[in-house]
Amino acid sequence: MNILGIETSCDETSGAVLCDGNVSSNVVSSQLCHTSFGGVVPELASREHERLIVSIIDTAITEANITKNELDVIAATAGPGLIGAVMVGLCFAQGLAYALGVPFVPVNHIEAHIFSPFIHEGSGHNAPEGAYVSLTVSGGHTLLSTVAPDLSYKVIGRTLDDAAGEAFDKTGKMLGLPYPAGPVIDKLAQKGDPTFHLFPRALTSQSQSSKSWHGNFDFSFSGLKTSVLTWLQKQSPEFIERHQADIAASIQAAIVGVLVEKSIAAARSRNVMAVSIAGGVSANSALRKAMQEACDKEGMALHLPAVTYSTDNAAMIATLAWLKLSRGMQAERNYNVAPYASFAAGTKKAGLK
Repeated sequence: MNILGIETSCDETSGAVLCDGNVSSNVVSSQLCHTSFGGVVPELASREHERLIVSIIDTAITEANITKNELDVIAATAGPGLIGAVMVGLCFAQGLAYALGVPFVPVNHIEAHIFSPFIHEGSGHNAPEGAYVSLTVSGGHTLLSTVAPDLSYKVIGRTLDDAAGEAFDKTGKMLGLPYPAGPVIDKLAQKGDPTFHLFPRALTSQSQSSKSWHGNFDFSFSGLKTSVLTWLQKQSPEFIERHQADIAASIQAAIVGVLVEKSIAAARSRNVMAVSIAGGVSANSALRKAMQEACDKEGMALHLPAVTYSTDNAAMIATLAWLKLSRGMQAERNYNVAPYASFAAGTKKAGLK
């Protein structure tokens, strides 16, 4: 089965081909036109997707060493994301599927992140074999879910305000760092002292009594942003410049500490012995290290997609489509294009029948 995946939910235009479940190609083009704006401009993102999508898909098919006529399935992101950006990839995918006479599979972007540990490329693959707790963390989303072997999952925690990735970017902007600030903070923090300043960690054992926070797997990062801003306003520009690495390390420690503590607590509470991290923030080196150390201490397995597959990519879209089809599931014929994530309470089956 040859599956073409297409991802255009935000500012990455990506195409990937899976051949019998293995990644044969994964082409990603990250848009640079948003840098001067300090964030993604939806209209510019849509125009860039329109400009790039044909060449990206052609490259992905060529690198997979197949032709368009050898494709068996087309899959694409149907949200959540920037609605104009999503529609570019979705309409292209539907048109190509119709022209080739092959099935089209809409894929939820967040679900694709949740199941990204199943992305298979070469030997040494370490996919979950049983239930696991998934931490999905990016610029727009921070979710904790329990995932069952039958691909059903249940969201047990989410951000009440800002996502972790947004906290990285906004606090980085306060430090005068370029957008996106997350990778820059990660690099700076490696030279800094994470104990330089203790920033608040909301909804954790460090912020409330153990009795009141126990069992609460939601996140909140707005208070951290406010704390960083008010603290920086009290410091001189010279002090901030001199201790920029230390401040970055302290901010990162606060965010990572919350993510790790919540994930491990969730796994413990559900008697699950495996954890995964997915989404753009999962590429953060401190998060990967801290989660590995925490899992080792608890005797839990940690499943991490390669850094290439942590950020938005089409391989995860094609992989979830393959997981669905290889298990005899059928994608919904009628579906909504979702500009926002909607995760109501209850167990889900990845949008499948």
